[in-house]
Amino acid sequence: MMRAVTDNRYRMAFLLLGLALAAVIAATVLLAPSGRRADLPEPVEAVAPADGSTVQRQTDLVVDMQVGYSVQLWIDGLVIPNDEIAAVEPTGVHTWTPGPGQSFEEWTPGLHAVLVRYEGASGATPDLGEVRWVFTVQ
Repeated sequence: MMRAVTDNRYRMAFLLLGLALAAVIAATVLLAPSGRRADLPEPVEAVAPADGSTVQRQTDLVVDMQVGYSVQLWIDGLVIPNDEIAAVEPTGVHTWTPGPGQSFEEWTPGLHAVLVRYEGASGATPDLGEVRWVFTVQ
């Protein structure tokens, strides 16, 4: 009789631990941040480096737009020519990397300001907007 009581206690303990694990997983999925800044305009899905972040000198600048949008990019007040921006049209990801033959050869240490103006065609009128942010290079 004693063995049956002990077996039931183990079963109950494992059941409660399993339920607790399931609750932790569910809470993590439901409450985890999406990675999207709340203050970004709707067509802008993400930017990197993030606003206010500190990054290494080797970082790329990435603007993830909804599909069908084109971008114009300014860094520290200097317009970046469109032929320097790598755009993957099927995904809406636009990337710029400093280097030889680019507007900047490398990121200089300090604060950098980014302005992105975007345009997308939705219906009869173009969808225009902009987003600004700053980040620091170590």
